[in-house]
Amino acid sequence: MGLFDRLLGRLGKGAPALDPTFGDPELKLLLERGRAGDWPGVRAVLEQARDQADLVLMLDLVSDLSGSEEWLARAVEQDPEDALALLVCGARQLVWGWEARSGAYAKYVREEQWRLFGERLERAEEQLFEVAEREPDWLGPWYFLQVTGRGISVATGVATQRFDAAVRRFPHHPASHRQRLQQLCAKWGGSHEEMHDFARTSMLAAPEGSRLGELVALAHIEHWLSLDNGEDGRYIRDAAVARSLHEAAERSIWHPGFVRDRAWIGAHNAFAMAFSLSGEHRAAGRVFTELDGRVTRSPWQYLGDPADAYRSRRAIAP
Repeated sequence: MGLFDRLLGRLGKGAPALDPTFGDPELKLLLERGRAGDWPGVRAVLEQARDQADLVLMLDLVSDLSGSEEWLARAVEQDPEDALALLVCGARQLVWGWEARSGAYAKYVREEQWRLFGERLERAEEQLFEVAEREPDWLGPWYFLQVTGRGISVATGVATQRFDAAVRRFPHHPASHRQRLQQLCAKWGGSHEEMHDFARTSMLAAPEGSRLGELVALAHIEHWLSLDNGEDGRYIRDAAVARSLHEAAERSIWHPGFVRDRAWIGAHNAFAMAFSLSGEHRAAGRVFTELDGRVTRSPWQYLGDPADAYRSRRAIAP
């Protein structure tokens, strides 16, 4: 077997591809109906959610659709009592606000962008709080309120209350824990110490096999990102980092109790990138083999185009 053939074997059966639906037919249908502006069709799929966490996953997909704010607003106008429509609309207002702000550093964001960002996040907060009042058992409003809270810089105690409200409704919810991890990053006013402590404590508090082990990998990636060139490599390749990554993988994605739900590849992508950056190429190769070319945007976007970053890192793993 030649070098090219061996490389193709490592990359998997197909080229790395970014698929927000994770190859799930029900999620594909959800996006198809969303892109068509078919609210009744979207609602029918949302009503099939397996649990509150699954619903949040679906809402994340719909809220990311460009232009969906128009037909979602109409859905709310047509039936103001529909709490689900209001929840999706609030989630879209949130994403629409971040789209206006863009991913640029604050000093490069124009005044008009800040204005739209503020207006849309304020509207999102209003709608999400209204849903939380109408449906006190729902996870969705509190998940998204963590993101709006970070955008409008709520007080530390308020941010904590929003996370606590989410996990009271769905303990060990991976997406809510990822939002909390972001809140504790140094770039959002936290610290490396708080972030790492939260990641490991959350992992140990969850049942073995839980996805929360991915928080350890994500925390190391965030720490690496915050450091200057040279210092970042020394940090991520430290033996202590490698040990903590192996511990987290053994307790989560490599544990016999790990459940491959719709979004299981998210945790694997986090570990694949963290292991690769840390120089643990054999461990990275094991994760890449399990992924077989299935790429998520996060955390690969930190290295540029997600599929390209995945491909280049896969190529150097055994």
